[in-house]
Amino acid sequence: MSLIIGMCILLGCQFLGEVISRALSLPVPGPVLGMLVLLIGLLIRGSVPASLRVMGEGLLKYLTLLFVPAGVGLIQHFGLIRQEIWILIATLIASTSVTILVTSQILQRTARHRQPAKENEA
Repeated sequence: MSLIIGMCILLGCQFLGEVISRALSLPVPGPVLGMLVLLIGLLIRGSVPASLRVMGEGLLKYLTLLFVPAGVGLIQHFGLIRQEIWILIATLIASTSVTILVTSQILQRTARHRQPAKENEA
């Protein structure tokens, strides 16, 4: 029963994301907004329900199967990828660099904010 409840929570959040995306004509996919809805719900609740945890662990167990269609698409469009390989490489390097930079900045700021709190407790 907990698997069904967990799946209902996930699908409900995805549905809400789709509704929000289409109602507001946002350029963001519904599933992405659904993840945001789920995140807000979990933050408000303060913990992950057991049914959602069981469902999430079950999905993660088979996550690699979701990459099969992407791999087939890569093979099917290999000619196009070969034509644009340098643009793809530059984009991957730039996006990875930006991600590492932003993550490091956020981590440094978070560490600075947490450090004085620990000193005050001592």
